[in-house]
Amino acid sequence: MTGDHDVPCSRAGARDALQMALPPAGGGFPLAGGPARLAQVEAARQAVADPDKLERRLDSEKAQRIVAAMRDSVARRGAAGSTFDHVAQEAGVSRGLLHYYFGTKERLLVEVVRRDADIRIHALEQRLRNAGSLDEIIQALVTQLREFVAEDAGSHAVIHELLSAARRNDDIREELAELYRRVRAAIAAILTDKEREGIVTLRASADAVASIFLALGDGLEVQLTSDPGWDGAPTVAAGVAVARFMLGADD
Repeated sequence: MTGDHDVPCSRAGARDALQMALPPAGGGFPLAGGPARLAQVEAARQAVADPDKLERRLDSEKAQRIVAAMRDSVARRGAAGSTFDHVAQEAGVSRGLLHYYFGTKERLLVEVVRRDADIRIHALEQRLRNAGSLDEIIQALVTQLREFVAEDAGSHAVIHELLSAARRNDDIREELAELYRRVRAAIAAILTDKEREGIVTLRASADAVASIFLALGDGLEVQLTSDPGWDGAPTVAAGVAVARFMLGADD
């Protein structure tokens, strides 16, 4: 496993172990992200994306600066207050470049989410591929949740803004749907391999189990980031019990 902690994942130890997946009472995780994120984005995109389908211009250093500036701006001002003028100034580029690279604010928001998702998919794939037991798969999921909650505020803000915008914009809704399809497919493929290897016995289709894992992670992220003082350990422990059951555990 590649996590920072060795997380025991039996039902008896779930509550104590899952404290590591939660912010301390009354506080939060140190914010992740910063200068290293651009390098992570590039590495992740190369690992999980089809190069033939990427727009080369969006891999430029200036485009990456714009994406990072948009993420930071949304965290501070929200999507409505994150104008192209603000983002261009903070990225150190002309306003015209934002139109050239992305066209609209909505397309820029989608690109922020896509790049962040690439990082998460790459990390989760590595952890799940390396898992040699059901408990290690659960550990990989817990570690992923912990890191997701600990991400910088901009990443969470952009996701929530896009979910709202998707209700009014068909293009954004389709982009988000495609992201979820891609993540589900990646997780489902690994779960299928793990079942073939005899490590798990899935209680539903691999795609359905992957969807449940995503629903658990997304729902817990909203609650944990919205209320850092909430003692979510019992809820996360219940989520682990659900995940263990879906993977075929008898306990």
